[in-house]
Amino acid sequence: MIWLAVSLVGCEKSESVLSGDVVQGPAVGQPKDMRGSGMRGSGMRGSGVNPHAPKGPSVPDIDLDSKDILTRTKVSPTVHVKHVLIGWADLLPAYRGRMDPRAMKRTNADAAKLAQEAAAKLKAAGDAIDPIVKELSEDPGSQTGNPYKVTEKSQFVREFKKLALRLEEREVGIVKATYGYHVMTRVGKPPPDALESVDILTRPKKTEFSEVQHILVGWKESPAARDPRAKAREKPAAETLAKDILAKVRAGGDMVKLMKEHSEDPGSKDTGRAYTVTEDEQLVEPFIEIGLRLDVGEAGIVKTEFGYHIIKRTKLDPINSTDILARPVAAEKAKVKYILLGWKDGHIDDKRGEARTREEVDKLVKDTLARLAKKETKFEDVMKELSEDKQSGPAGAAIDVSIQGLPSMIRMLGQRLKVEEIGVIKTQFGMFIIKRVDDATPMQMPVPKPRPTMPKMPVQPKAPAEAPKP
Repeated sequence: MIWLAVSLVGCEKSESVLSGDVVQGPAVGQPKDMRGSGMRGSGMRGSGVNPHAPKGPSVPDIDLDSKDILTRTKVSPTVHVKHVLIGWADLLPAYRGRMDPRAMKRTNADAAKLAQEAAAKLKAAGDAIDPIVKELSEDPGSQTGNPYKVTEKSQFVREFKKLALRLEEREVGIVKATYGYHVMTRVGKPPPDALESVDILTRPKKTEFSEVQHILVGWKESPAARDPRAKAREKPAAETLAKDILAKVRAGGDMVKLMKEHSEDPGSKDTGRAYTVTEDEQLVEPFIEIGLRLDVGEAGIVKTEFGYHIIKRTKLDPINSTDILARPVAAEKAKVKYILLGWKDGHIDDKRGEARTREEVDKLVKDTLARLAKKETKFEDVMKELSEDKQSGPAGAAIDVSIQGLPSMIRMLGQRLKVEEIGVIKTQFGMFIIKRVDDATPMQMPVPKPRPTMPKMPVQPKAPAEAPKP
């Protein structure tokens, strides 16, 4: 089955497990050639966003949780918070090689003392909290000076989200999660950058899902910037370049050509790849906000920890079952089975997918649909024969589309299918031929394979020095 847990990657935030296979490389959770720069990072999108991450040894950690805040019944729908992440050596397994060197030398008692000191400093600092965060926090994403936007649907670890949504403005609280103590304060909504497309960002949403192409332009102070060009560029130069590129895009310039020439997003600059955008997608918040408000063919700019994103909404890929996606939701908890077929620019490390061109995978999808329409072969048999998901394929497994962490477009299609109906959706992992099955179908959940320790990728936001985010 498919599970997505947030890590800290490019403009995308992800670490994903497809049927137990950890699809992670330099940009954990992304296919090898798709480390993007729009994905939320460090758990918090920063340092605690991975509810499935392995935890360190079971030890009696010191309890600093702000229970008076955590037990409140008043919950805000949307908040902005800043935080200091403080880890300690016993949590090393959760970091998978990305722990801050300071934390590796620290005991739980040391971390608890430092967390209490950080809380006292934040309370006394008033509005001048950024220097404290920059000095003490081990979540790189938190050091940008930009707050995290948190909602009930945000992909943050449960403890982080629970505290954030209960804080009053300027209040400080502490909660322990997978990666350590989060010393957190609620702040006001930050003003937009002068270059951002405020006219677009303040519109109502135009759609629940879209596909966009983008060009990333960073500068040396961009916390998540990795490209040498960005590291050598001052912000005024980045502003000039971003405005120039936007003008070319709006004038009808070739987006793929401009991406190859200017973009610093390693997940799309060389391929012209379009990102799927939904409310729950593993993408930094401003990227989602503009992606759902653009008209098809329209372009705008947002700023994130990666830099400026010049984003253009494109037509949905024609392979998608757009007629089904246009329907209202038929069932929130529909059960589905799927056949995963990759190609060289979207796969999960299966040799078949790695070798296919886009034209070849499109033909295979078409031929497979025609074959299934004849009903001479069971869907499960085709799964075993063709699917590149090494667990659900051989097992013929069904999954519930409401499970947390499922790629959002798979969920959206599955919720709109009729029982026994088949549709297709394109994702960064490949093409999914999805069939909705009867709700009485047993959940044949395969036993997950052990998850290997993988090196983290540099790109998107937040994670302790390339560590997980909250």
